[in-house]
Amino acid sequence: MSDARASDAAPRVVHLDELPLQDVVAHGGDGRIGFRRVLGQSARDAQHTAGAWHFVDYAVLPPGASIGLHAHGENEELYLVLQGEGLMQLGDRSVRVRAGHLIVNPPGGTHGLRNDGNVPLRLFVVEVPLAVPPHAALAVPLDAPLAVPPAGPAAPFSTPAR
Repeated sequence: MSDARASDAAPRVVHLDELPLQDVVAHGGDGRIGFRRVLGQSARDAQHTAGAWHFVDYAVLPPGASIGLHAHGENEELYLVLQGEGLMQLGDRSVRVRAGHLIVNPPGGTHGLRNDGNVPLRLFVVEVPLAVPPHAALAVPLDAPLAVPPAGPAAPFSTPAR
């Protein structure tokens, strides 16, 4: 980021508990969820994101509510679970997720999320433009140890199964 852009962009501090949420049905899901676009594609937000992402949303799914199955075009969508647990549909498979999971939905990938727990499921949803070749969706707790590939130019990156 250039010095001019850094000096023009005012710092923003937001506390999630103080955000007013909209009551919405998300992608035809069950029930209503709390939703707030924290950062979007406005000119003001562009000062903060420098085009690194399209939007950052905050969502709260009450028990039993869901974000319906949907897909996106030429972008990836990341879900970062902050609290609660649920069942994430990723294409033709279901994955249990809980606080600390980061789910990367690849371009064109079908996905949805249901809170089947007993407490609200809170998460960030971040949409990023496709800047690198797409990769398979994954759901790995952020504290999971990463498998370090052996040295060499052809060594693949992998994460251990939990």
